[in-house]
Amino acid sequence: MAETLTIGSRGSALALWQSRAVAAMLEAAHPGLACAIEIIKTTGDVRHDASLMALAGKGAFTKEIEDAMLDGRVDLAVHSLKDLPTTLPEGLALGAVTEREDPRDAFIGRPGVTSLAGLPSGGRVGTSSPRRRVQLLDLRPDLVLVDIRGNVDTRLRKVEADGLDGIVLACAGLRRLGLGDRISEAIGVDAMVPAVGQGALGVEARAGDERVLRIVSVLEHAATAAACAAERAFLAELGGGCAVPIAAHAVVEGASLHMRAAVGRADGTVSRLAQSGEAADPEGLGRELAGRLPRD
Repeated sequence: MAETLTIGSRGSALALWQSRAVAAMLEAAHPGLACAIEIIKTTGDVRHDASLMALAGKGAFTKEIEDAMLDGRVDLAVHSLKDLPTTLPEGLALGAVTEREDPRDAFIGRPGVTSLAGLPSGGRVGTSSPRRRVQLLDLRPDLVLVDIRGNVDTRLRKVEADGLDGIVLACAGLRRLGLGDRISEAIGVDAMVPAVGQGALGVEARAGDERVLRIVSVLEHAATAAACAAERAFLAELGGGCAVPIAAHAVVEGASLHMRAAVGRADGTVSRLAQSGEAADPEGLGRELAGRLPRD
């Protein structure tokens, strides 16, 4: 009899793409394994009236799926790692971090606008992310930022429907959905530091379930895992969730790990800094960089 695993997933097109991609990789790596996907609605999917600011840092897009794992209804979950809180519920563990997609943020402009620099003064740009807002205003204080929510397709439609000059989304999500051609500009990480874990997938499972942890371990990408461990340690040290304008991005080069960060401050300014360390101690680098930031 074939071995089976059930993956808990949100019902959005992107979440299902991610769960199906992981299922395909697992089935390819383990002949005889069959993966099923169970769709679970989360608070973030249901509460369309709530801003991400209010929902952030509380596992709004993960809690119900994590409850299903703890109850034994599903065996694992696939998350955009940027949505996964740095502290997991007791009894759950991060079983694997997949190879990262493009970590950059994407600017999608209306016809005729191909870059952030090409926006007119007073240009209206849609984003729901505090991290993106503070960095956009740091780059272009003359812009007008408009709060938008919804899945990728909904946000793309808002460019025309709401008369926006552009929106900012993650390159990774657009590329995974086959919408890479909609990207007007991939914003460099030096200009807009990505969210912690952006572009990577995190596979979560029960901490004591050795069978599932063994199966998913084949998905671990060492360099991505080390980079994201540094980023998540940085975020954890500052005590922030995605409601706090905190950004960090790390890259492994040989035995070294290079990391940059940006943190929005109460006065609206952005602190930017960078540091290198040993790839063998990513958490140490993340904590050390956090310790260098001025505190309000």
